[in-house]
Amino acid sequence: MSTEKTLIALVDGSAYSESVCHHTAWAAGRMGAGVKLYHVLGRRDAPDRQDLSGAIRLGARSRLLQELAELDEQRAKLTHAHGRAILEDAAEIVTGAGVERVETRLRQGDIVDTVTAKEETGEMIIVGKRGEAADFAKLHLGSNVERIVRASHKPVLVASRAFKPVNKVLVAFDGGATSMKALDYVARDPLFAGLLITVVKVGPENDQTTKALNDAAALLRAGGHQVDTRLVSGQAEEALSEVIEKDGFDMLVMGAYGHSRVRTLIIGSTTSEMIRTCKVPVVLIR
Repeated sequence: MSTEKTLIALVDGSAYSESVCHHTAWAAGRMGAGVKLYHVLGRRDAPDRQDLSGAIRLGARSRLLQELAELDEQRAKLTHAHGRAILEDAAEIVTGAGVERVETRLRQGDIVDTVTAKEETGEMIIVGKRGEAADFAKLHLGSNVERIVRASHKPVLVASRAFKPVNKVLVAFDGGATSMKALDYVARDPLFAGLLITVVKVGPENDQTTKALNDAAALLRAGGHQVDTRLVSGQAEEALSEVIEKDGFDMLVMGAYGHSRVRTLIIGSTTSEMIRTCKVPVVLIR
């Protein structure tokens, strides 16, 4: 069995696809990984079939059905050609950034089904924050992003709209199980080697929170990282966003679920809000 690392990147025709490719190439370079690029033709991409023959007789109906079948076939060919063109463009960007091992895959069906079927072959899933149908004026979070985060057991990198090199990383820490997993991931993974790491906790200042931050920093320093810690007050979404914006962080790492998660069927409200509003890429850990 191959031990080579592979990243799985999902591309579509959205404004985020180019950014996904650049984030993927950056991560692959740091991790020494290859890349598999997937474009998934969902149900909405399949040709619409409509029965228009009910009131048409014999020969005319046969001709119409034949023309409809030919039209469906042509539309299917165009849809597949469009998907292949997206993958070719994506592969060109990733290889142009220096990644040598790049493969492309065109799939039909549900995007989450593809992710769950293929994620074991990859170290990380990389996806754009919004898809082709997103309303940018309202900053809606792409529905597929939430579905992918819920379904995947691998880290998910949600690419921001524009790529820039990552130097400063904020790790959101709340003491919960997934935030501990996020700390461990940052401590061990070569993706974060040499980057400046700041662990931020939102909450009151007391002996317990001070100890939690010190323990978090110790874990990261044991992994060879340069670490700073910070305790801030306020609502988690607003406080973290303010720190990211004010201090120029380039990436946010956080657990996909908060410490007080009630249900497993939705990602944490803080997580959803951070992905939606942050202008930096977000790495989510299950």
